Amino acid sequence: MKNEELEIKELYHQWAGTEAESITFLPVSGSYRKYYRLEGGRGSVMGVFNEDRKENEAFISFSQKFHRHKLPVPLIHATDPSGQVYLLSDLGDLTLFNYLSGNRKDDRDFPEDVIRIYKKVISFLPVFQVVAGKELDYSKCHPRQVFDSQSMMWDLNYFKYYFLKLAKVPFDEQKLEDDFHTLVQFLLGAGSDHFMYRDFQSRNIILIQGEPWFIDYQGGRKGPLQYDIASLLYDAKASVPEPVRELLLKYYLDVLENYYPVDRKSFHKFYSGFVLIRILQSLGAYGFRGYYENKPHFLKSIPFAIANLQYLLDTKSLPVPLPMLWEALGKIIVNPAFRSFKETSNQLIVKISSFSYKTGIPADDSGNGGGFVFDCRALPNPGRYEEYRAVTGSDPQVIEFLEKEPDVGEFLNHACSLVDQSIRSYIERGFTSLVVSFGCTGGQHRSVYCAGELAKHIRSKFDVTIDLQHTELNK
Repeated sequence: MKNEELEIKELYHQWAGTEAESITFLPVSGSYRKYYRLEGGRGSVMGVFNEDRKENEAFISFSQKFHRHKLPVPLIHATDPSGQVYLLSDLGDLTLFNYLSGNRKDDRDFPEDVIRIYKKVISFLPVFQVVAGKELDYSKCHPRQVFDSQSMMWDLNYFKYYFLKLAKVPFDEQKLEDDFHTLVQFLLGAGSDHFMYRDFQSRNIILIQGEPWFIDYQGGRKGPLQYDIASLLYDAKASVPEPVRELLLKYYLDVLENYYPVDRKSFHKFYSGFVLIRILQSLGAYGFRGYYENKPHFLKSIPFAIANLQYLLDTKSLPVPLPMLWEALGKIIVNPAFRSFKETSNQLIVKISSFSYKTGIPADDSGNGGGFVFDCRALPNPGRYEEYRAVTGSDPQVIEFLEKEPDVGEFLNHACSLVDQSIRSYIERGFTSLVVSFGCTGGQHRSVYCAGELAKHIRSKFDVTIDLQHTELNK
């Protein structure tokens, strides 16, 4: 067992007074922190191991202050004297991004219920920035107390070295450096008097019964109001449509005015600049993780960031000249290599099939064997009723029939839990194929419904490729 696992289990034992019954390592995302889910007599909690003690100190200090302001953030249950390990509330796995991905037809679709959740999220932002922000101990911030000129130059050079140079985009370095300084001096005019969450985006917002909870604010510091709302609305893969961005920005300013007097003209003067620097920082992060650390998953976000960048350059303007930066960005936008990144060989593919037991379980053509086969024949069968015989488990009337049956929901909960466990392990271990099959008598109703629901569930929680096939319906 890894040393950090032992440390986390020991801290859990000290806190709970009993041993953890299970500990599960969760897939690593964009940080170097390691997360574990522990189950035991006191329920489920998250264990975190992070060698960066100052970052941990910032997160714990902010969490405690936010909790006193009744903001929905995880509760810190216990900390280890080493400063590298702590326990916090388990908020689950459903992020706002996962929910968004599972509830839209395409990138142009942004349903009303998603807008309502975004408004709930935005309603909390001024409380973080203005209300709680007044009482934070900014000496705990890491690595900077303020989003100042040095912070901005770090972000811009991150973009230069890890995106422009690694992607081989040509530019005049001195002229680009001059533009960076021009942009920074302009942005400093917005002020830095409030708490800046720093990474206020859809993957750092957890949904519990439709209500938002907030994580990953350890990089917070004093900064401008514009940065966080720009981060949320120009979140790359979330692909928020521009009319929705305008609607939500206005909503943010309306809410903000309940806590702080807003000069809207001044706010908008600087807003596009912070959208720009946030997009550039994101591209730097994608380049660092994708090109430098050779993690192709991160490269798939680049086309979405480029689309945001193009819209910004086409429609917005900044009152300062940035000729070399615009030239370099123009080269990025017209380069087709940045518009799509193919799935890589280490991407997990989950093949989900429905089938009829009359014709047999579908063959696993991946060559790996194994996987799951779930027998749906114990569930209530819509096929016994005349009105359902000409429709399938993908049709609304069958879905309504099955959703009313408690046994169906319980069956799916168990199936999803088992498959989730395998997906987490497969991602961690670099496996590329998982097969899941649902069978029923005719392969038309129950198995089709369950296969579709599992696909929707996985799509909302994991960044994997899903291959959904209905064996009988496709004949």
